[in-house]
Amino acid sequence: MTERTLRAEPRPEPAETPSPPHRLVLPIILTCQLMLILDATVMNVALPRVQSELGFTDTGLSWVMTAYSLVFGGLLLLGGRAGDLFGRRRTFVVGAAVFTAASLLGGLAGSAELLIAARVAQGVGAALAGPSTLALITSTFTEAKARVRALALFSAMSSSGFAIGLLLGGLLTEWISWRAALYINVPFGLAIVLLTSRYVADPPRRRARLDLPGAFTGTLGVGSLVFAFTHAASHGWGDMITLGSLAAGVTLLAAFLTIETRVREPLIPLRLFAERDRAAAYVNFFLGPMAMMSIFFFLTQFLQDIAGFAALETGFAFLPMAVCMFLLSRLIPKLLPRFGPKPLALAGTALMTGGVVWLTTLTTDSGYFSHLLGPMLLMGVGAGLAFSPLSVIIMATVPTDDAGAAGGALQTLQQVGATLGLAILITVFGAATRTPSGSPAETTVAGMTAAFTAAAVVTAVSFLVALTFRRRA
Repeated sequence: MTERTLRAEPRPEPAETPSPPHRLVLPIILTCQLMLILDATVMNVALPRVQSELGFTDTGLSWVMTAYSLVFGGLLLLGGRAGDLFGRRRTFVVGAAVFTAASLLGGLAGSAELLIAARVAQGVGAALAGPSTLALITSTFTEAKARVRALALFSAMSSSGFAIGLLLGGLLTEWISWRAALYINVPFGLAIVLLTSRYVADPPRRRARLDLPGAFTGTLGVGSLVFAFTHAASHGWGDMITLGSLAAGVTLLAAFLTIETRVREPLIPLRLFAERDRAAAYVNFFLGPMAMMSIFFFLTQFLQDIAGFAALETGFAFLPMAVCMFLLSRLIPKLLPRFGPKPLALAGTALMTGGVVWLTTLTTDSGYFSHLLGPMLLMGVGAGLAFSPLSVIIMATVPTDDAGAAGGALQTLQQVGATLGLAILITVFGAATRTPSGSPAETTVAGMTAAFTAAAVVTAVSFLVALTFRRRA
């Protein structure tokens, strides 16, 4: 026998098949996403009671909503990159813990200043946890069908969370207290923190630097623009503070884009927008929440101030919209491979446009079933079709190293779109109500219909953007 015969050549070891993720992974991530999103609207219905108890002024009351969404949206890019660098699971847990503690602090707040501080802290926690939700889904669910299903459910939580927040806020405010809308985050937040370390795998991280100049200019730029539009609603566009804030916002955002093209580790790699479908999906993730927030904000005011609904009734009024969004998300994993993103996005944005146009016919005598339910159903179905495929388009082809940044960019555009869109539409509302058109109620409704007209323009632009999609999912 030869020496080669005597020696058995080593056989290559079979590649290990990655074990499937634990069944609790997706519920943990989706619960966190829902918690972060619904807190953008959960206080909406409770605002009158918050104002009477804590002594907010009429202008200061809006900061209960804006403080959270502005900090959340402004720091999301930094949170996304932090997850890539320091570990997505760790950043997710830290963010959830900060959000939970801030929710408890807000529930205990005895002054307007303390509540605003708690809402800011909630925004910081949400900005840390939010981007890692998408990144953890992308790294955990590697099989194509499982990933599409997970991303579709994620989109459902993101889009329906705003409406669910109104429903939950109405229930808690009416049955318990406005403080319960913040306390309810505590048990869910604690569960997320405890279960994540045990059941959610931590993707590998890489060494790099945080883009602090980009975070500074981007956050202040967005904040300045939102303040400019909010200030213009009450003081007009000729006011020096309005013009100064607008100029500062544009300058800071221009500086942010310049920084992002030059630093080695940008907060938002501009290569994310190089692919045509992904860029279009990002644009629509910015435009869609712009229109949706007008529905939630102005219809909440219409139902309570004009139609005379109680807080609980107002919350339930949005239930059909939330149900439509959620049911559509269950169908997206089947519809997307069959039709591709373009037909779904076109149908969704067309329905949304129809719903908002319908709302422009509101009068002080409009009833819920005759003039509100129909537009809400159209908006719910439209949002479910239009938005659920977008996260799949964005995350399906993004490089693993950029998953956190891609998720951060997605949620940043969603939150900034909602915040900036609301500021713009409030400005439209303010301009339309400066000249009285009948009774105070008629003037208010005229302002709302003007804002809905502007929102219809936004959804029409979203439809045009959807026309540019080309690739099938």
